[in-house]
Amino acid sequence: MRVIIQRVKSSQVEVETTVIGKIGRGLNLLVGIADTDTEAELDWMVRKCLELRLFADETTGNDRWEKSVQDIGGELLVVSQFTLYGDCRKGRRPSFSKSAAPEYARGLYQLFVDKLRMSGLRVETGEFGAMMEVSIENDGPVTLLLEKEASVR
Repeated sequence: MRVIIQRVKSSQVEVETTVIGKIGRGLNLLVGIADTDTEAELDWMVRKCLELRLFADETTGNDRWEKSVQDIGGELLVVSQFTLYGDCRKGRRPSFSKSAAPEYARGLYQLFVDKLRMSGLRVETGEFGAMMEVSIENDGPVTLLLEKEASVR
């Protein structure tokens, strides 16, 4: 599983000119699911996304990242992004052979969103499989790649 995690001041996703998800301060999560991913990878990723300290403690005046999105009561925008598994090493067209099939990925994506919602934070989403326009006001900018490969089954 791969997630591009971005600390944002705001973010929104549109499908056919209609805003379907919008957040203020928090994290924008672009989510790619591999064909080998299981609930174990989801659980690890949910914990990381919620607990990573990516926000300054404004009460101390220190810019050091001391707070997680949970600590600040931030919001999450989760957008499916199968292209995170695009392999561009050969030829001129990316290969997506490691991306999960849409039917499988849809279920894991929804489970990921459900597990994030269990945190009590506001969680907005894009539309799985749709062409979307994502607007991101990156704060910092802070952009990280999180990866969790499935254990050998």
